[in-house]
Amino acid sequence: MPSAGDVTPPDPALGPSDPALGPELEERLRRALDGEVRFDHYTRQLFSRDASMYAITPLGVAFPRTADDVQAAVQVAGELGVPIVPRGAGTSLAGQTVGAGLVLDLSRHLDSILEVDPEARTALVEPGVVQEHLNRAAAPHGLMFGPDTSTSDRATIGGMIGNNSAGSGSLRHGMTIDHVRGLDVVLSDAGRAHFAPLDEPERLRRASSSTLDGLIHRQLPLLVAEYEQAIRESTPEFWRRACGYRLERLVDPAARFDLARFVVGSEGTLAIVTRALVDLVPRPAHTVIAVGHFTSVAHAVAATEDALACDPAAVELLDRTILDLSRRRIEYAALGSLLSGDPGALLFVTFSGADRAQLSGSLDRLTSLWRAHQHGYHTLTARTPREQRALLTVRKAGLGLLMAASEGSRRPLAFVEDTAVDPAHLADYTRRFQAVLDRHGLTAGFYGHCSVGCLHIRPFVDLAEPAQVATMREVAEEIRDLVTEYGGVNSSEHGDGLARSEFNPLVFGADLYEAMRRAKQLFDPRGLLNPGKIVDAPPMTEHLRDASLPPAVPVHTRLDFEVVGGMRGAADRCMNIGQCRKSGTGAMCPSYMATHEEEHSTRGRANALVAALSEPDPRRALGDERLHEILDLCLMCKACKSECPLGVDMAALKAETLSHHHDLHGTPFRSRLFGAIRLLQRIGSATAPLSNLPGRSRPLRRLLERWPGITAARPLPTFVRENLVRWYRRHASAPGRPSSAPTGELTFLADSFTTYTEPAIGRAAIELLEYGGWRVRLVHQGCCGRSSLSKGLLDDARRTSTRLSEALAASGAPDSPITGCEPSCLMTLRDEHLSLHPGSARARAVASRVRQLEELLGEAIDNGRLRLRDTAWPTGRRLLYQGHCHQRAEVGTAATLALLRRIPGVEVVELDAGCCGMAGSFGFETEHYALSMEVCADRLLPAVRAEPAETLIVASGVSCRQQIQHGTGRRAWHPVELIRAVAEPG
Repeated sequence: MPSAGDVTPPDPALGPSDPALGPELEERLRRALDGEVRFDHYTRQLFSRDASMYAITPLGVAFPRTADDVQAAVQVAGELGVPIVPRGAGTSLAGQTVGAGLVLDLSRHLDSILEVDPEARTALVEPGVVQEHLNRAAAPHGLMFGPDTSTSDRATIGGMIGNNSAGSGSLRHGMTIDHVRGLDVVLSDAGRAHFAPLDEPERLRRASSSTLDGLIHRQLPLLVAEYEQAIRESTPEFWRRACGYRLERLVDPAARFDLARFVVGSEGTLAIVTRALVDLVPRPAHTVIAVGHFTSVAHAVAATEDALACDPAAVELLDRTILDLSRRRIEYAALGSLLSGDPGALLFVTFSGADRAQLSGSLDRLTSLWRAHQHGYHTLTARTPREQRALLTVRKAGLGLLMAASEGSRRPLAFVEDTAVDPAHLADYTRRFQAVLDRHGLTAGFYGHCSVGCLHIRPFVDLAEPAQVATMREVAEEIRDLVTEYGGVNSSEHGDGLARSEFNPLVFGADLYEAMRRAKQLFDPRGLLNPGKIVDAPPMTEHLRDASLPPAVPVHTRLDFEVVGGMRGAADRCMNIGQCRKSGTGAMCPSYMATHEEEHSTRGRANALVAALSEPDPRRALGDERLHEILDLCLMCKACKSECPLGVDMAALKAETLSHHHDLHGTPFRSRLFGAIRLLQRIGSATAPLSNLPGRSRPLRRLLERWPGITAARPLPTFVRENLVRWYRRHASAPGRPSSAPTGELTFLADSFTTYTEPAIGRAAIELLEYGGWRVRLVHQGCCGRSSLSKGLLDDARRTSTRLSEALAASGAPDSPITGCEPSCLMTLRDEHLSLHPGSARARAVASRVRQLEELLGEAIDNGRLRLRDTAWPTGRRLLYQGHCHQRAEVGTAATLALLRRIPGVEVVELDAGCCGMAGSFGFETEHYALSMEVCADRLLPAVRAEPAETLIVASGVSCRQQIQHGTGRRAWHPVELIRAVAEPG
């Protein structure tokens, strides 16, 4: 039998990286790389975690700009004997992208789509390209990347290659390995190579080289021949596999020698990808979905066979756990109105293709089969994109929704959630899987891909409890044996990482595992590329993230964090699934969308806060300037509170951290200035028009820019002398005002902006409410505290909010509504006031009375008290609506859209443009102005500019209107202004 030969065993003394190497490694990398190099404490903590249950602090992080940078980093690290951990979006669920040594973040700069070739149906991309971005580039050609992951809005192609990722469409399109044509890589000796299918003469030519690339091409075929019997007999037969090395791909002597596909799924342990040529597939012209309702998971799984008989594109499962969690979230609320009854599980069966009639026929056939075989109690069909939107949103959010059920350190963990068996065995396998969980007293959420036998089952485990860690290991071993019994795979799309690599000797057998070890040694003789993954792994119970944290030192906070563990627990809710790294949709996280910096994502900030709050003196750590730098670009838009599946409220965490920073370093004058915005505006209104002169004086603007740092590039608001309070006093005593209030009394919050700079909006709102039969009381005693909160002036916010809360509580009956025009101020009554005044019955009573102005006006229209004329505008007038971030986060925009759509003859389109970038005072600050404009330039300004002049732009928030006016020169209207223009009493 031929010998593989020439293989140097790894150095057993290598072990973890020596921290003493850090300074030399950093210095040499800075000289060698064009990209950034960061070895500070916080960056190392940010990259110590991925979306798994593991944490390992690296020596440092490099951000290569080019393939040359990658090569240089490997060269320097190799000379010092430092391991290298390649990383994309850091969304790996098994711990692939954490490790000691040097982390290479390939997502920040190496993110170019170099070419899309529609004729060849290929794309040439760098590893940091996000899957959804590639799909957008391919869409005009009717193409897309076949593997459709649920994390497509942040998963990188490089990460998908590393994991051999798949998704809901794998039944039709297979896995990533099926779509890779060629790879440019950097090898462990810092040599460059191109991997692609080779005929035998070309392989022999490559094998003649004295380089590591030559050695691989010379010795790997010999290794495969030596272990051919083990490869053929011990490789799991089930096709949907993302574990181990794919040696079986090299066994067939008739096939071309293809190292590109062999490297897929190797988790960065064999080579580092710097460029990939991937296949594209036709984008389906039409998609229809059937959603079967079942009383239990077992009944849903039993119905899979009928679904597969109808040739679907995908069959997906969601259980009651995830459905119940979705009902608690604003962005998933639409699903509840579509479902019938209270299903224990849903089965989503998707059909796609070019023939709409044929797809409808497939739906009808499936419905008939389920009815005939008595599967389920109801089947919902969705035939249009609009009908499917809410369904798909929840289906793709399964992981995030499940993670939201975490309670303290008891979390749903990914250690047995990626097994797969032939769908023919799935019902029996699922039943026995559940029996294992029951025997160990564990609960779990179920979701996943029934069409390919893969269920993501995440048991809830507290890793802070040694007994539960032991239970976790027992369950992992039992499930490993169970899946082997059914001829399945231990990982079908999420890889081995630290969670499953330990079990590979038993999963693959001694001979095949030894072949994998030798393949690793051939590619990486010194064991420097992502060591401890796939082969030669540590026990799965090492490096657990919760166990790595010291006990939290209690910290007195001014805000109330209603979670286990207080402020650190609120930050540590983040499980790093990376939804805050998405771009092109939603509002979270605006600064990350602009900078693509990990530390400017909600995840990065949360991890930085966990690090600070784990210090021996957390109060001092909260005043750290590097931490302050990381939090500085948070716009406090609160999108993370709703869009983050875990509900990490970074706005509250930043406000609290700023207050501690002020305690240690004093409060900057500008923060005091902006915190007192109501006083400034009241003075500005009282002295108008003289108070508006500084805004028109170039020397004064330059002075304000130098000190206190208010940019001269942005117009200042214009103060109005005839403010809302003055108008209301006259209006309330005007003759002819109705004496009766058939609808009742209502309190109107006179926020600072509506009162002193845009009183016409407040007047329109009050007149409309009175048309609707309300007697309106104006409350203007004090500020809600929003501006103070944004600057971390929490003591000031508590004082001003107390005064306002007293006035609101005394105004009107206990059940009478409180409303207003400015969403950020109104939502503060519902949210931050409760946190500023924990346990306050008055704060709770005020919060319970808050109603959106749009809701009240909509009700007035529906009951006939307020009538909208149908002759005001030409039929078909288009309204483009930009919602306010705080409104979206707290209550959603449905009420505003419904109100606007009541205007006769208009078309209302809601923008998915994210945050406008102003964020109150943020956009006025000199050092933040450029980022503010970059945020709005992403989607908001292009969308507005693309509209014809006759389109009316509508925005609820004052900041949004200011930004739109500044960025496009177009006026944005408050919704009530448009309603007032066409309204009259009923």
